Amino acid sequence: MKIVSWNVNGVRAILKKGALQEFVAQYQPDILCLQETKAKQGQAEVDFEEYEEIWNSAERAGYSGTAIFTKKEPEAVFFGFPEGGEFEGYGWEDKFGDARKEGRILTAEFDEFFLVNVYVPNEKDDLGRLKYREKVWDRALLAHLKKLDEQKPVIVCGDFNVAHEEIDLARPEQNRGHAGFTDEGRQGMTNYLRNGFRDVWRETNPGVRKYTWWSYRGGARQRGVGWRIDYFLASESLMTGERTMRVVGAEILDEVMGSDHCPIMVELQGEE
Repeated sequence: MKIVSWNVNGVRAILKKGALQEFVAQYQPDILCLQETKAKQGQAEVDFEEYEEIWNSAERAGYSGTAIFTKKEPEAVFFGFPEGGEFEGYGWEDKFGDARKEGRILTAEFDEFFLVNVYVPNEKDDLGRLKYREKVWDRALLAHLKKLDEQKPVIVCGDFNVAHEEIDLARPEQNRGHAGFTDEGRQGMTNYLRNGFRDVWRETNPGVRKYTWWSYRGGARQRGVGWRIDYFLASESLMTGERTMRVVGAEILDEVMGSDHCPIMVELQGEE
């Protein structure tokens, strides 16, 4: 099974370019997770006959949003964060309105695992959303993943809007403390990894520098000045072979054009 995650920076724009159609035809992912769709279902002419479409769009037009296209029918689908429980302490109604309205999280349950597709909020250039990211979002996502992991293994993918280590961006010294490379944002990723989840790309490609996002300014992509801010995280049991289904590979498809992000892919294998 091949699962792909891609921040398309506007699904209508990438369809107009033909880049998404070409990608799906070439790579034939079993499940395709998109972030920053910037559209509601029906606003984009998506014609992937083999796939079921699941959309979690933002209320605000042309903003945010996630979607899953899957050949395998999910057992259940969940939109946003669950209400109640450990989330009540975060002040759900006051602090989670944005999470619900912006379509940033979409969970699909399959027989062997949960798949969580996320578009994590950017901290903003002035760091105006840093505290929301640190105190609300990262805590809520971790709680959600841990709750799911109690039932069956979890794969979470998407644009996390953070470079975790210095190896994950071309110019760490210049960007230290700036959006995408703050201590708080990096700690959020560390917390996922300390609570039973693995960074699939980094574990399968130790020491390798590859990026998933490049600024449109100054020919950054052509010059190799990028960031790795798109991730697949997986429950430990999917990495260690404790389950019948396990992760066997990961790729950053940085040759694929069409967005300021490139697709990333993991491959899972089950028993014959």
